[in-house]
Amino acid sequence: MLLQKGIRGNTRLYTHMADSAIKQGFLPLCRADMDECGWDRPDFVYVTGDAYVDHPSFGTAIISRVLENAGYRIAILAQPDYKSADAFREYPRPRLGFLVSAGNIDSMVAHYTVSKKKRNYDYYSPGGIMGKRPDRAVIVYCNRIREAFGDVPILIGGLEASLRRHAHYDYWDNKVRRSILVDSRADILTYGMGENIILRIAALLDKGVPVKKIRDVRGSVYLAKKGERVHFDVAGEFDYNDLKSSKEAYAKAFGVQYKNTDAVSGKAIIEYYDDKQLVANPPMPPLEREELDRVYALPYTRRVHPSYDALGSVPGINEVKFSITHTRGCFGACNFCAIAYHQGRTVRSRSIDSVLREAEIITQMPDFKGYIHDVGGPTANFRYPSCEKQLKDGVCSNRKCLAPKPCKNLEVDHSEYIELLKRIEALPRVKRVFIRSGIRFDYVMYDKNEEFFKRLVSHHVSGQLKVAPEHCSANVLSCMGKPDISVYEAFRKRFFELTKSFNLEQYLVPYLMSSHPGSRLEDAVELALYLKSIGMKPEQVQDFYPTPGTASTVMFYTGIDPISGKKIYVSSDYEQKKMQRALLQYTKSENAELVRHALRKCHREDLIGYSKDCLVRPGYTKALTNPASDKGKTKAGKRTSDTTKRKSKATIVKNKSKKKR
Repeated sequence: MLLQKGIRGNTRLYTHMADSAIKQGFLPLCRADMDECGWDRPDFVYVTGDAYVDHPSFGTAIISRVLENAGYRIAILAQPDYKSADAFREYPRPRLGFLVSAGNIDSMVAHYTVSKKKRNYDYYSPGGIMGKRPDRAVIVYCNRIREAFGDVPILIGGLEASLRRHAHYDYWDNKVRRSILVDSRADILTYGMGENIILRIAALLDKGVPVKKIRDVRGSVYLAKKGERVHFDVAGEFDYNDLKSSKEAYAKAFGVQYKNTDAVSGKAIIEYYDDKQLVANPPMPPLEREELDRVYALPYTRRVHPSYDALGSVPGINEVKFSITHTRGCFGACNFCAIAYHQGRTVRSRSIDSVLREAEIITQMPDFKGYIHDVGGPTANFRYPSCEKQLKDGVCSNRKCLAPKPCKNLEVDHSEYIELLKRIEALPRVKRVFIRSGIRFDYVMYDKNEEFFKRLVSHHVSGQLKVAPEHCSANVLSCMGKPDISVYEAFRKRFFELTKSFNLEQYLVPYLMSSHPGSRLEDAVELALYLKSIGMKPEQVQDFYPTPGTASTVMFYTGIDPISGKKIYVSSDYEQKKMQRALLQYTKSENAELVRHALRKCHREDLIGYSKDCLVRPGYTKALTNPASDKGKTKAGKRTSDTTKRKSKATIVKNKSKKKR
């Protein structure tokens, strides 16, 4: 019945576009919508920093539909005016409480670039307009709710809350901040994928259990009096005063947190804030296949709320409108990625039938052109846990599944994913099925059966395939938790061999990262030379962005690998970061001066010249290092090229001739 209800709801949407948003199937977005539903008040008000998009790629849509399906009345308060409490009184006081999320991404990441400059476009706001949500949205929203309603229960969740559940290094303040639960004054924080967590808490609230008494729900964090009994075994206890003042203590604490993100083996973690203790319960087990199927069968309209149509819709829908998520979790566990800390390292996937039902709904959408843009997830080609051992004992806390070498217990199997793609392609109205989310190329290479690789190249690449080698230096790749560059080289070689065999013209677009912890200027030179050797001229390069919830961010702040405890080189010099980025884009004329400067610092003047092996030509540049050791300087300390010298002599001769006249 649940699956049929989902299909009927979406079919009804496209035949009654003239009806109100409520009749189109959306949840209430304002008081008038609630009145149209005939409610006196909602059970929960969901406050979100994103515009309201009723699509299963948006956390607000999933959690609200899950609660609705369980019989609760959910009203949405999207991007309220945070400058006063008035907007938070849009609805009457909810019966059970407020749910608060910053949206699909951390509000600080949404607002600022890695250089801490203000962004000028917000993909999750109508028309891409900036300023619709505050910095540190969860904290601001919760404080406004307290101002409006006092002691109403407040539950916070989503990515911003999940990744900031413990004391955490904040790149924008450049310090270790308190848990977001402390600063927001919310009652409970839910972390990870929250469907079962929120259902459990909602059921307890519905039974009349006071929110301050809810202490035993997995996947939740709460604040209690110091010394209060904890319901689970404890992995570690840490004092915030130590964490904010000692980098060694902070790195150690994160290592314990990271090793307890598994639902099978994870334990509770305690942090002390003066006379209070923050308790993070062990993770909630991931949704199994049948549970995932039920979640994705709910009656999402798959549309942006019509109230945003006049503003140009919400840009964030464009990438996912004709895409399907078939999997959750990632056992790749790259150190710079927060997925392991949020979704976990154990992979779960939907059934083929469930994905097909969603694909059928997409094909009935009026603007569908025959192309499914993606069938993916955190890692598109993962469908199952990496080995049977994970199901019983949890993920290994002391090693990764794929890097630096694949674990001997790793099970590599693309067969079900192949079947899934074939069956979607066979649907009426489907012309092509593409894979645009991350393909784990090392996992592809570890598969002794090339059927998936061949099918990927021949059927599922839309001209370009994005992959993530990230770097080529063995030292940097080790800090990233990535495999050796030789694995990517083998993949790259075979990709082009297969492309040629199918008589296609396709390209690889590698994601590259500069200035990751461990990366010295010499490593950036090595990467520039590698890019030159393969004829790659990247248009975009990602500087390492220290966001909460990643091991790499801890390395950036402390200079310590929190997993191994080893010291890590970290450059804090802004000029060196600019040089590392410039080296990766050495062919751009505007980078020439920085590239020459970087090469001189590395004593690689042999790469400055006109030969085919050089990265950059000689040129007029400021002498930024060792002025006395450089030849050909003017009194102003500037290098002069041969061309400049010739021009200077010509000017002198010309001036002399003028004096004679």
